[in-house]
Amino acid sequence: MLENEIMPNWLVKRADLSPERVALLTEDVTWTFSELHNLSVSAANKLSSLGVKQSDHVAVLIGNRKEFLFLLHGLEYIGAVAVLLNTKLTSHEIGWQLENSESKLVLFDNEFLEKLEVAPKTVQRLSVTDFINVEEGKAEIRSEYDLNEVHTIIYTSGTTGNPKGVMLTYGNHWWSAVSSSLNLGLHTDDCWLCATPLFHVSGLSILMKSVFYGMPVFLVEKFDPAKVNEAIENDHVTHISVVSQMLIRLVADLGDRVYPESFRCALLGGGPAPKPLLEVCKEKGIPVYQSYGMTETASQIVTLSTEYMLSKLGSAGKPLFSAQLRIEKDGHEQSANEAGEIVVKGPAVTKGYWQNEEATEKSIVDGWLYTGDIGYLDEDGFLYVLDRRNDLIISGGENIYPAEIEAVILSHQAIEESGVVGKSDEKWGQVPIAFVKTWEGETVSKKEILSLCKERLAKYKVPVDVIFVEEGLPRNASNKLLRKELRKLLD
Repeated sequence: MLENEIMPNWLVKRADLSPERVALLTEDVTWTFSELHNLSVSAANKLSSLGVKQSDHVAVLIGNRKEFLFLLHGLEYIGAVAVLLNTKLTSHEIGWQLENSESKLVLFDNEFLEKLEVAPKTVQRLSVTDFINVEEGKAEIRSEYDLNEVHTIIYTSGTTGNPKGVMLTYGNHWWSAVSSSLNLGLHTDDCWLCATPLFHVSGLSILMKSVFYGMPVFLVEKFDPAKVNEAIENDHVTHISVVSQMLIRLVADLGDRVYPESFRCALLGGGPAPKPLLEVCKEKGIPVYQSYGMTETASQIVTLSTEYMLSKLGSAGKPLFSAQLRIEKDGHEQSANEAGEIVVKGPAVTKGYWQNEEATEKSIVDGWLYTGDIGYLDEDGFLYVLDRRNDLIISGGENIYPAEIEAVILSHQAIEESGVVGKSDEKWGQVPIAFVKTWEGETVSKKEILSLCKERLAKYKVPVDVIFVEEGLPRNASNKLLRKELRKLLD
């Protein structure tokens, strides 16, 4: 990234360019960019009266509420760093992140008060309700942003050890949004529905795009397939970000109905998508853009272009305009159709992990981010994501990708959810075990599932057991499957 890359204050600029355009839609309110700017100035003044200064770290522990927007931009206006906390974490996890991030203040929803039980005493606590009643000081609203400055810290859920605080700069967010628009296009009537958590990079990236594009965000507090479909059908929603499980539920609720032509993008992330789901969406004319990204890349960094949506079904596409990608194994770049670790580079890639130089040096080498994900490029250079490296099952020397087995199981019409993990085995090292949940009112036997797997998978990939789960599979706040929680059920 260029040194001293300076841009004007984003929201101030947007409020000047298009003050009366809608910035936010919820069930309760509609805010224009001018109104959002005024609320953000007020938030900055209140933060200033609380003693928050430039470069201070301020944690945010709230759900998908409208207040998130003016808190985020209020922190930008002062130059403080937003530490976004996952509302599903335990009090001990949150306590550790508050201490590690050196947060000065935590702003929280009243419903999450108990999660601050073991928060460090050095961290000031203030509920959003109390914050709104704080007397305003006089903040110096920044007129410019340095794109190399840290904007947010978001902790990743590591498979081992403590999570890592990903530092995302102003430039990371800017280039992510610009690259996305170069791929998906930008229409004057675009409206992005946000049902993913705002503390997650997927939800955050939508808020960033809103300001850059001058586009309204339709904010949903909690994902409900019926309500989301209603919004797409009746409120001119043109885009939505989803993971596979969300899309499965949307399609099930949609039934025989179809989306209006104005709906032009279901951006699908969160890991490999089951091919049967993509085929159903193709039949129903749902414009699914499979993508690949992570917190460290400020959301998507690879996305399938429009013209290849059908011919490259199942692919995550090619790197966005500003990004590069290669596949490596044992330090060597792989040829077409050879699996290895996905390695990416570009201005949307994080500068590193907060106070974790060892992890930064291990993951980022000469600007290239080693993602820990496994995939391959086909002969045309399209990326196919196979699985997380840590989720790989090695059985008798053979690599088994859980997502491949899950896709086969999900092709059965009675099954709503599927998750596959490896179980230790004396003979083979590991063997695959499948967890499944059926749709309400549907039944399927273990024998049927195993027969389906035997029909479509090599023998060594067929699960040795199928475990039925009534309450659904463990997922994080973004509806991504938590295979590490499934492994605990085997212990």
